[in-house]
Amino acid sequence: MKKIRISAVSYTNTKPFIYGLQHAEILSKIELSLDTPADCAQKLIDDRVDIGLIPVAAVLNIPGWNIVSDYCIGAVGAVNSVFIFSNCAIHDVEKLQLDPQSRSSNNLSKVLLKNYWTLKPELIVDAADYSMSTDSKTALVQIGDRTFGKKDKYPFVYDLAQVWQDFTGLPFMFAGWIANKPIPAEFLTEFNAALKLGLDNRAELFKELPHYEDFDIEDYLMNKIDFNVTEGKIKAMELFLQYIREL
Repeated sequence: MKKIRISAVSYTNTKPFIYGLQHAEILSKIELSLDTPADCAQKLIDDRVDIGLIPVAAVLNIPGWNIVSDYCIGAVGAVNSVFIFSNCAIHDVEKLQLDPQSRSSNNLSKVLLKNYWTLKPELIVDAADYSMSTDSKTALVQIGDRTFGKKDKYPFVYDLAQVWQDFTGLPFMFAGWIANKPIPAEFLTEFNAALKLGLDNRAELFKELPHYEDFDIEDYLMNKIDFNVTEGKIKAMELFLQYIREL
């Protein structure tokens, strides 16, 4: 059988999935690449991979997309790795620097600005340094490992998964395992089993991961990230996509 091409995000929150794929027999049946969320999505859009762990906003650019796993990158309340960092209160922000690595988090910021905060700051897509801001009226969207330990460095911090829940009462799905074509059911059963293997062995994974003085990696992967696709997350995804269409 031709190998299934898979792209996964290379952040810490996907390490359980990568661990499972690399420690299961399915490894011999796949071509696995590790990418940023934006690149992962683009590979699926361009049909350079068959399955991608992609930001959910990207499905709007994939005809015939479908969710092919029981697992995702999600959160019920605060996720602790998807933020707006700001030097002033959100209602005083004049400019917002977007994160070039994430479609979904940028779109989530836009959705919340329009529908929850009712604000219209200038959106910056080509900041000289999108990873920081010293301007008193400029905030920035930032996701993933680059946010670890950063909450104490800004006076105003907004966890976007928590804000979404405050707004809608729903959990959130940041990324899902999406296919751009039909995938054999037998493969998907094995694929799901490999992902579960990784989640079930997070204790072993912690022995391999770096530890941070200012970030609790175990709490993050055991409690903050919610890996299960649920009816609530599907409902949230549908609502989120509706809001994006209305931007």
